[in-house]
Amino acid sequence: MKYTEVKKLSDDNLEKNILDARKEQMNLRFQKAAGTLENPNRSRELRKDVARMKTEQTARATAQAKN
Repeated sequence: MKYTEVKKLSDDNLEKNILDARKEQMNLRFQKAAGTLENPNRSRELRKDVARMKTEQTARATAQAKN
């Protein structure tokens, strides 16, 4: 997910996407431990997506605190 896409999300959708990505990360960790992981790069992509979403979430909170 690109940062421009993240900026377009509402606060509720942003929170939901973060939770969904975290759940998917957990499932990928289980797959890795079991040896059934098909796409090892997906965990890296998810980690970066979560970071992008949390960065936007923090930026919104900071902007709201300033107002």
